[in-house]
Amino acid sequence: MATVLICRRFPRLSRVTTFSTTAKYKAESGSSKSDQKKEEDPETANTVTESAATIQLLNPLDYRVLYNPTAYANSRVASQQHAARSSGQALSDAFTSPGTAQVQHPFSTASSEALPPLRNVLPKPRSKPLLEQTTSAQLSAAQTKEEAENEKMETHNSKEDPRMFQRGRPEYRSLSYDKFEPTETLPLEEGDSILHSVAVSEGSQSPGTITDYFRKLSRLPVEQRTALVSKPRFNTLCCDAAKNICLFSTSDLIDILKACVRLVVPPTHPLLTACEHEFCRRVWDMTLDQLLLVADCWRCLERSVPSYLSILFSYANMHWKDLTLPQFVQLIYIIGEGRRSPADLTQKVESMILKCLDSFTLEEVGAICLGLFKSLSGISDHVMKKIADRVSLQMEGMSTYALVNVLKMLRYARMGHLPLLKELGKVIPPRIPTTNIQGIMHITLTCSSLHYFDEGIMAAVAMSLPSKVTYCRSKDAAKFLWSFGCLDYEPPNEEEFYSSLIEQMHRKLHEFSKFPEHLLTGLLGLAFVKRFPEELIDYALRDKFVQKTRGSKYELRKDLFTLSRSVEIECPSYQGSRLPPQLYREMIEMALNFAEQEIYVRPEIVEATSLLESMLGGPAYVKNHMILPHTRSSDLEVHLAMDGHPIPFNLKDPVADKKLKDIGVSLTDDLMTQLIKGRSNSQSPVEVENEARTPGQERGEGARTPHVGDRAALSADARLQVEPQSGCCLEAPPALTLNRQPRGVKLAIQVSNRNHYCYCSKRLLGLHSLKRRQLRQLGYVVVELPFWEWFPLLKRTRSEKLSYLHYKVFDPALLSRAG
Repeated sequence: MATVLICRRFPRLSRVTTFSTTAKYKAESGSSKSDQKKEEDPETANTVTESAATIQLLNPLDYRVLYNPTAYANSRVASQQHAARSSGQALSDAFTSPGTAQVQHPFSTASSEALPPLRNVLPKPRSKPLLEQTTSAQLSAAQTKEEAENEKMETHNSKEDPRMFQRGRPEYRSLSYDKFEPTETLPLEEGDSILHSVAVSEGSQSPGTITDYFRKLSRLPVEQRTALVSKPRFNTLCCDAAKNICLFSTSDLIDILKACVRLVVPPTHPLLTACEHEFCRRVWDMTLDQLLLVADCWRCLERSVPSYLSILFSYANMHWKDLTLPQFVQLIYIIGEGRRSPADLTQKVESMILKCLDSFTLEEVGAICLGLFKSLSGISDHVMKKIADRVSLQMEGMSTYALVNVLKMLRYARMGHLPLLKELGKVIPPRIPTTNIQGIMHITLTCSSLHYFDEGIMAAVAMSLPSKVTYCRSKDAAKFLWSFGCLDYEPPNEEEFYSSLIEQMHRKLHEFSKFPEHLLTGLLGLAFVKRFPEELIDYALRDKFVQKTRGSKYELRKDLFTLSRSVEIECPSYQGSRLPPQLYREMIEMALNFAEQEIYVRPEIVEATSLLESMLGGPAYVKNHMILPHTRSSDLEVHLAMDGHPIPFNLKDPVADKKLKDIGVSLTDDLMTQLIKGRSNSQSPVEVENEARTPGQERGEGARTPHVGDRAALSADARLQVEPQSGCCLEAPPALTLNRQPRGVKLAIQVSNRNHYCYCSKRLLGLHSLKRRQLRQLGYVVVELPFWEWFPLLKRTRSEKLSYLHYKVFDPALLSRAG
């Protein structure tokens, strides 16, 4: 393994509960002044940082990275350029912008052998017709813009091809552009002769001759093709073709388009605009094979053609019964690359998948899932389950790339298919070391999104990641941190794992101004596992960054709220930026409104609240609220004195006020005596509550739990077998003064549900683990009512539920913990 010695400054890291000296690095910089400048202006500071990263990046000789949003278009460029370069050249660690893939399609897709295309600005001829001048100007502007974008892109090399499914059947040769089609290289002298003929006979060539010129020029050596596009004589040839576009036969026009693919003609070139208009005009006179081939060429050229695709989808809809299996798969592939799902084809697509599922190759199954995922095409659970059933049985024979595509769709459908996930735990770990970084990210993200914890998968990812971390985009690093934090898993190599990812987050700091959601995603994942890199947190809580989050398509304020409150509770020594109080107030109000509408009214919580009130003495003894609003889940708060008696504290509970108002109280002589002279020692709070109840509320409440002073009922031997005798009531707690409460214990009772735990597991998710940790830090004793115990009891008798709650609340161990 190659080693680089790097001298760098270590940013501060807060680690709660244990003082770990985890190395948290920052992007390499010369001085503290340059660091500050980079944070103030991350975009301009990017240049020097990326250059340094490029020098330091050492690639394993055969390591490749699979996925790239530009997909196979860049792979075509890569294969052409690769012939002119040495095969062992290291890749630079530049930035691939996730762009809208993060917003609309959260997971980017693949590319094979993608290297940045080399394009030169087309020089403007001294005197040319207006059309040629327009062509030159548009091409120059397009190339300049593309080169600027490529400087910001992270390049990935790959051994796998997202179009691998097309190699499984010979029928795909007529439906798609074949970059592996063997061609005889054209000598340079013949290429020069063609360009000379174009200059001599400008505007007089026949359509057949122009087509033949394009075919031959596209067979020039790879290193000559890019230079050809910038030559004025080639520009003249393009202008001649555009002027006579209507005279070409359909097959000749397709050949010109395929030649443009080989020559890497820029997607905004005027010739391609003319071709697009002409193909749209001819659609209904073409065969489906031709339509799919043209659509595939547009994808190879990276040109957006929504009008053409709309007509293609209409054509396919009218001829749906005539679709062959390869045509269907290629159509789904085109739909995915177009990022748009025709609504009128949804039912037909599902029917075709079910009809041909057993006939698809495994690579075709992966291609279908990727197409559906990219186009955000929702499919029924029934169809998704059928796909998952087949994959789970044949996963060993499936390529990692195709399997990852199935996982993307499984994640999108939110389907926890246990047989597939279990098989994944057997098949994937040995493949992790040879899988590209984005493939690993999607595997990890699928596990966290479905709340499925498999230690074998996560440990294999953690062991493999540090050596590949420099290939991570900001999104990749953030998703890794989120996934491990969400599952609350710290691997055996946790220090190396987290320090490498935090260092990469520092290196990618310049990207977060454009993609603020990535930084917050990563920081929340770290917070779940008690890690708080203070410099990154300070950057995220600055006013400038907070303002950038407002422009995001995500609601990021709740993430800022969760992060900031967590830092306040768990990092009391933190001296960095903090959120403004106004934002706090807004988020607390939003959380409370949500809780009142969605959380407090859940049957399991309502039942627990009602029973606790009955058991302890009324609403004053229980408060159903969010102790920590930033965790977005409720708590049932109960206070106990050190002798085990409940303490009334919720004296101004609006719920209690409402109950009192709705129920009404009869002012009897006995009640007036109690109000004036105080409650008699023989009467419990429950009995007072019973006097205020309506007859309808007294039904089914004859059984009472033992009084709090009965320690025998709290013993371990008693367990849940608490059999209250008829007429017994809870013993009244000692008289309490309003201005002085006895020292005791505050209980935070958690009524959990399945969404708080990993799938088919009793392992808490990271957010809920964080919540319990913070409750303890604030002095609360956490009492769990786990769903596997409480939910079945909801169907049992009232006496059984009261006995269970009594056992949970009056556990002697709770008081010992508080002491």
